[in-house]
Amino acid sequence: MLASLYLGEAMSHPFLSNTPSQPQGLGDPNAQFNVYIGNRPNCDLIHANRAVQPLNSSDIGTIGQACGNGWRKVFNVYAKLLFALGRNHFSFNANFPSWQAYRDNELLQMGSRTALWFSPPENTAKPGIELIMGRTYAKSLQLPVSLTWLNEEFALANERNLIVCPYFDYRQLSNQKILYLVDLLTNLKATN
Repeated sequence: MLASLYLGEAMSHPFLSNTPSQPQGLGDPNAQFNVYIGNRPNCDLIHANRAVQPLNSSDIGTIGQACGNGWRKVFNVYAKLLFALGRNHFSFNANFPSWQAYRDNELLQMGSRTALWFSPPENTAKPGIELIMGRTYAKSLQLPVSLTWLNEEFALANERNLIVCPYFDYRQLSNQKILYLVDLLTNLKATN
């Protein structure tokens, strides 16, 4: 479906526009794990009045090819995080032998319970967990809750099940920081 984007042809995939009138993102409309990012893929994709667009199994690879290595890293770190969470009392990745298999076969697809939002969090909380990617982005938002900063990179709003974490990049959210975030998420789930 996204192959025409990569080949430079006219595109009609319904997931993004540059000026959304409603929240927009990629993933499962019934997401229980919602990640907010301050940017969007630099692709000319047309929005078809859908808040969140589930991906197909080949879409992540196609977006990575068309939009650059930075987006490949975002998807990889997202998959690594959820794969690690699945091993800690969350039900992500139950049937996958590796984070790569999880990324390619379930992440941001219908039924995955995951979403990547290109719009800021709404005033009312979404069900489940909410993550805001990046301290700078989080501080630019007018969130309806106060954040408790745990250190320079991580903040928490327990009453909303919201965590601010480093941007999904190998250097910013390293494997060690992914494990720290897994602990935060596990503790958040246990207290709510």
